[in-house]
Amino acid sequence: MQWTSPQDRRKFGQMRRKQIGRQQHDQLNPKLRPASALELLDRSMQGRVPALVKLKYELMSAAPFAYFRGAAPVMAADLAMMPNTGLMSQLCGDAHVRNLGAFAAPDGRLVFDINDFDETIRGPFEWDLKRMAASLVLAGRAAGHKDGAARKAVEACVERYTAQMRAFAKMPLLEVGRFQVHRLGLARPVHAALIKAERATPLHTLEQLTEPKGGVEGAPRHFIEAKPMLTRVPAATAKAVLASLVPYRSMLEPQRQHLLSMYRPIDVAFKVVGTGSVGLRDYCVYFEGNGQGDPLFLQIKEEAASAYAPYLPDAQPPHHNGQRVADGQRAMQLQTDPFLGWTHIGTRTYLVRQLNDHKGSIEIEDLAGDGLRAYGEVCGELLARGHGRSCDPLVLAGYLGSGGGFAEALAKFGVMYADQTEKDWEELQKAHKVKGKNSQ
Repeated sequence: MQWTSPQDRRKFGQMRRKQIGRQQHDQLNPKLRPASALELLDRSMQGRVPALVKLKYELMSAAPFAYFRGAAPVMAADLAMMPNTGLMSQLCGDAHVRNLGAFAAPDGRLVFDINDFDETIRGPFEWDLKRMAASLVLAGRAAGHKDGAARKAVEACVERYTAQMRAFAKMPLLEVGRFQVHRLGLARPVHAALIKAERATPLHTLEQLTEPKGGVEGAPRHFIEAKPMLTRVPAATAKAVLASLVPYRSMLEPQRQHLLSMYRPIDVAFKVVGTGSVGLRDYCVYFEGNGQGDPLFLQIKEEAASAYAPYLPDAQPPHHNGQRVADGQRAMQLQTDPFLGWTHIGTRTYLVRQLNDHKGSIEIEDLAGDGLRAYGEVCGELLARGHGRSCDPLVLAGYLGSGGGFAEALAKFGVMYADQTEKDWEELQKAHKVKGKNSQ
């Protein structure tokens, strides 16, 4: 790769304004969709567990924001139909207010960062910001805000992003890679998530997800049955899941391999997680180290292709979607789960990570009052750090400039896309009412 001067890189970003001006990011034309929202969703269900597809649609039907969480394939199509900057970064891909959260860093400290990368891929940097903008408006409405306040939160998010990218453009590259966000404690929603994460210990997970066999105190524990959300699996399935840990173990660092070898698997269950992932195969393995008081839970989560992949022909097609997610996570996060890895079961690819180890996310109620704007600033800074670690901050800073017009355009886009999401949600509700009648 040929080295380019900082001046030329900044100029390159500025020249991209001719491709799409910063004030032109308020465009939206759903008529350009390659298919209807319902058809795009139905296509994304291919290969999922048929019995859980109905559950996913039920969860998405609950509210517009719930629909939005499960409709990344629809927004991917919408974004792909519009002009873009062509300035490529590692994308979270599903950047919304509830896909940031608290978790335990390798050194045991609690950190707050982007924490969901199922849709990660290299794509135009603004796609993450546009999805975040729409989520701030939808979550703001759900928390009781008027659109004026939600727009201000989006503007605060984007202005914080652009200010941070300008700062990164002036910093040594090594400093960008290890930049710490210090404003986290100032946002009430983040504080609430950190408190929840502090309580979410492995022992807490043990009490929530397992029980003594036969209900006898002190007996060996196994997963509880809470269908359809948590189900113990047949012996043959458990055997295949445990066998998948062999290739996974080989990719861990030697010290992690040793640590994992000190734990023995006790039980395996199938777990329904999130909204977007419902219907994909997700297994939990319960391990014990030094007895019942030393549990470890690993999640083995099926990963399909990113919803953005069909619209990014130049993106390198991954040979393994579990590895795609792990690599994207490492590219964007400052500190990453030490047990992060990937594996396969048959022809299906999986991500492996810890389950619920000091994890905590925000609730929509946390965004009431001044919480929305403060949280928007945190979202902007964390996205800037993730993008700054995985692309060229000088190029993005050159494109963004002061960022005022860009922020206003994205705030307008956020409201427009929230309106469209509500229309799509209503169509989903109508479609499922019709299906329900026809199936009776």
